[in-house]
Amino acid sequence: MNLHRLAVKPAYDRGVLDVADLSPDPFQQFRAWFEAAAASGIRAPEAMALATATPAGVPSARMVLLRGFDERGFGFYTSYESRKGCELAKNPRAALLFHWDSLGRQVRIEGPVERLTPEESDDYFHSRPRGRQLGAAASLQSRQLESRAELERRYAELEAAHPDGDVPRPEFWGGFRLKPESFEFWQHGENRLHDRFRYARRGNEWRIELLYP
Repeated sequence: MNLHRLAVKPAYDRGVLDVADLSPDPFQQFRAWFEAAAASGIRAPEAMALATATPAGVPSARMVLLRGFDERGFGFYTSYESRKGCELAKNPRAALLFHWDSLGRQVRIEGPVERLTPEESDDYFHSRPRGRQLGAAASLQSRQLESRAELERRYAELEAAHPDGDVPRPEFWGGFRLKPESFEFWQHGENRLHDRFRYARRGNEWRIELLYP
């Protein structure tokens, strides 16, 4: 089978990335690249691919939004009853991928996942605009939907039931935190001589490894 070839020429040249250019702390290195992506004008630099898998190893991936990070890990929110929520309940490990094309950079992060506390989920849920609170509560995410009208009916019923102020956070909706065990920073290089560095946790320390591209 012959695949259609796409003639795409990258529009960036960042030179060679050396280990001396990296922070010894992968969280600080991620922060520097994330802030550079945000400052560059990239739309939604917080968009990330989230990969999960069933206990049998069947993978699935989707785009979600990073909602905060610190030395404890990377947070995101969803329905606990969605496909990703169910997979994480049975196989609590995941991988994240940030791809900032215009900068010629990407970051991969892997590790175990835990639920955020109810208090953390409450705080974030009630920080959202009212319409998004209603939308999250109305959606039985990943379940079969008979018609768009059914979803709109559920939304309208919730809106009528809670006319004043915030909507109660449904128990099936909340946050997760991925606790990194490894980071990989990738930067585009000419002639496919890309730069790849992996941070691997060894006890309380991080070891930086140079990888073939």
